[in-house]
Amino acid sequence: MIRELAAVAVGGAIGTGMRFALDLAFTTDDGLFPLSTLIANIVGSFVLALVVAELWTPAPVWARAGLGAGLLGSFTTFSALAVAVAQLIGADQLIPALIYLAATMVLGLAAAALGLRLGFARARRPDLVNE
Repeated sequence: MIRELAAVAVGGAIGTGMRFALDLAFTTDDGLFPLSTLIANIVGSFVLALVVAELWTPAPVWARAGLGAGLLGSFTTFSALAVAVAQLIGADQLIPALIYLAATMVLGLAAAALGLRLGFARARRPDLVNE
C-alpha cells in the first residue's frame, strides 16, 4: 500500500511537471484554442493505452499505480478540458468550444485505440519488446 502511494506521488509530480512544461510551450491567450490541453489528452490517451496493452499484466501493482494514476493521470486531466471549454464559451467562442471538445474526444479515443493496437501487437512479439 505504501509503495503504491509513493509511486502515485512520484508519478504525479513528474506528470504535473510535464504538463506544466507543455502549458509553457503552448501558451494560450484568452479566447484562443487551448492546444496544450488537447496535446496532453491525446498523447496521454495513446501512452496509457500502449502501456496497458503491453505492460499492464506483467507490471507490479505499484508500477501500474505510478504510471496510470500518477504520471498519466496528472499529465492528462478532465478538469483542464472542462476549464478550456468553459473559457472558450465565456469568450463567446461556442463553435471553437464544440470543435475543441469533439476533437479531444475523437482524437483521444483514436489515440487510445492506436496505443492498444500497437501495445498488443508488441506484446505478442517478444522480439520487439526489448528494442
